[in-house]
Formats: sequence, C-alpha cells, structure tokens
Amino acid sequence: MSSTRSAWLSPEAHEQAVSELNRLLLTHRSTPRRLDEEGPDGLAVYEWRERRIRDLQELLLRGDTAGAPRDDGIAEPGMVLTVRLDEDRDPEVFLLAHGGPMVNAPLDVYSPESPLGRTLLGARPGDVRRCTLPSGAEVRLTLLAATPLEHHPREATGALS
Repeated sequence: MSSTRSAWLSPEAHEQAVSELNRLLLTHRSTPRRLDEEGPDGLAVYEWRERRIRDLQELLLRGDTAGAPRDDGIAEPGMVLTVRLDEDRDPEVFLLAHGGPMVNAPLDVYSPESPLGRTLLGARPGDVRRCTLPSGAEVRLTLLAATPLEHHPREATGALS
C-alpha cells in the first residue's frame, strides 16, 4: 500500500482493522525476534507480522470513515457498483472499498487498487472500459450504476453499520 490517496473504509472495516492491528502489536511485542530458537519459519512469521502491521497502520492513517461519497453516480471508493462484464446477461454488484475481507457483507468487495477498481475509478453510468485481468485476459466493463453504500438496499448488503 504505497498510495498517498485517502482510502474509504466502512465503519466496520475500520473497527476490524484497528482490532487486528492491536492484536498483532500485542503479539509482536510479546514475541521477541529470536532467530536461533525459531528458525527460518519463525523469522518469516515475524517479518510477515511486521509487514502486516505497517500495512494496517498505513491503511488506518489514510482511511476515511467520515462519511459516504456524494451520490453523484461516479465510481469511487465507498460506492456500490453495478457492472456488466462483456456481454454477460447478469450484472455484477460489488462495493469499491479498501479492507476487502474486513467488510462483512454478502456483497463482494474490490479494492480501488485492484485491476477492476483502477479501471472503473471515475467512470459514470454508461461508460465502457477495458480491463486486463491478472490472468492476461481482457474484459469489457460497462458501469450501469454507482450508489453510496449507505443508499444501497439493506437486503442486498446486510447490516454494515
């Protein structure tokens, strides 16, 4: 996470990130780095924990939970996007936000830094964009709608606040 942009987080994702960070910090402080006793696997876990702590700290520093984005139809973090992939009959609906798995909802969450997220940022309903997936495949995306999470029907997203 090296971006200096603000990262929109749902209140739930913010709370979970804080909780995870506190847990990791407590474990990290109580488990000193002892390469001689832990071996290479212990060192790898220690280094992973250091990276995860830095990532969570950066996410929380950049995180914006102050409010939902404006209901202007523009694809941006905090918006539920309805997208048609290529010529698929059924559209895909997902939340564009940081904190992916930390958002507990029956709605998929894509980061604005993911290939789909980067492609759709700034799109307006009706805009067609091309996205190259990590597999190398290219898909055509048509943004059908972008609404703030707080305006999305509760039955579709579950209770998020």
